[in-house]
Amino acid sequence: MTPAHGPDTADASVVSAVVEFRGGPAMIPASRDVVHGFVARLSERGLDLTDAFLDTARLVASELVTNALRHAPGPCRLELTLVDDQVEIAVSDTAEAFPTFLPRDPVRVARHGLETVTRLCGEVITKPHATGKTVYARLPLA
Repeated sequence: MTPAHGPDTADASVVSAVVEFRGGPAMIPASRDVVHGFVARLSERGLDLTDAFLDTARLVASELVTNALRHAPGPCRLELTLVDDQVEIAVSDTAEAFPTFLPRDPVRVARHGLETVTRLCGEVITKPHATGKTVYARLPLA
């Protein structure tokens, strides 16, 4: 795992964090730690966020990073950005295949991560790029 927190952009109103992971299971709990630090930065800027928001953001990030670990060879990138009244959680990986959205099945054991993410987030979008894809999930602040 190689943390590479990028500085905020030149626009002081934009809050973001970027971490590059080389791979391995340690990136899953590390992604939750990155979210924790990011939410702390938002709180320092005056946003009144609940523990429930923090828990949900950590869950969404770790589910997306887990999918990258399981389904994509190579590294992945986690980027968190405050966008209006939402936090965008973006995970880029090296797999070209888009995530598979399975129908709701309460009997199925496991493989509920993407279903959970789509229920928690206002928007989930996957976009291809030159070396794989990025999954963007937008989590409302309230």
